[in-house]
Amino acid sequence: MEIDLSHYSVRTDLALEARELASGRFGNEIPGVHTETSEDGGDMIVTKMDITSDEGAAAIGKLKGHYITIEVPRLREKDSDLQDRVATRLAQEFAGFLQKIGIGKDAKVLIIGLGNWNVTPDALGPLVVENVMVTRHYFELMPEQVSPGYRQVSAVAPGVLGTTGIETSEIVQGIVERSKPDLVIAVDALASKALERVNTTIQIADTGIHPGSGVGNKRKGLTQEFLGVPVVAIGVPTVVYASTIVNSTMDMMLSHFKRQTSNTEQIFGMLDKMEENERLQLVREVLDPVGHNLLVTPKDIDQFIEDMANIIASGLNAALHEAIDQNNVAAYTH
Repeated sequence: MEIDLSHYSVRTDLALEARELASGRFGNEIPGVHTETSEDGGDMIVTKMDITSDEGAAAIGKLKGHYITIEVPRLREKDSDLQDRVATRLAQEFAGFLQKIGIGKDAKVLIIGLGNWNVTPDALGPLVVENVMVTRHYFELMPEQVSPGYRQVSAVAPGVLGTTGIETSEIVQGIVERSKPDLVIAVDALASKALERVNTTIQIADTGIHPGSGVGNKRKGLTQEFLGVPVVAIGVPTVVYASTIVNSTMDMMLSHFKRQTSNTEQIFGMLDKMEENERLQLVREVLDPVGHNLLVTPKDIDQFIEDMANIIASGLNAALHEAIDQNNVAAYTH
């Protein structure tokens, strides 16, 4: 019997993961998708991805644009020196990213911290807003006292639809119309398909962001088309679907039995021959109708979310203000 899996797409907010899933169908070379990967001291893997064609965008299910993914597997070990290095690398990558998309050194910036500060895995955006260096009021009230090397930066955490009753995009649109920034930076928590990327990965993208997309909500997004100014999104996966955990467990079981016997097909049947993305889609097909495809986060998310917020805020401070040394952001990380 052939099972139709076409209606069950794998949910991930990371372009890197979307490309990994697509490579199973299209091979390593996907037309219109260029990827460049580098390692930093063995602790960080930086992947730069450019989606340049509609064909490439359709193949991996992401919008055309530029993406940077910084993966740091050891980030959950609470190593303060490593956190400083990640903040430094983020500052350097983000500054280069702004140059690549044509954002000048004097461009006015509005930082939007998306998410619900009352729900820890969703509090990344508001926590970043608490820690970034805001300067717009100084430029408005006492411009003669602002030292060289700083730009106008404002920040706001608009809350979520469930607590405000107003679409986040509408709140941000009103702020943009009044304050007239040249760039919007939206910070949000994401969903991943890989357990090892939760709280260890940072994604930068110039394609905007859709509040609630990580948990399956389809609503009006923060994009250049909607707001009228460029939108750069920064996200960290803080949750993973239960279907991903089930699938990962099945993978580990398969690997375990393959070490014991070569005849695993009798044990697992058709599951033994299915591709990873097909098996994951099948698990979702079983869990979704009964409401068991829960969103799961690590038990020590409180510390993780604070560490990630500090890293992102410190990296943004150094990238946006020339007066802060991008090569040494340790003083702004803690």
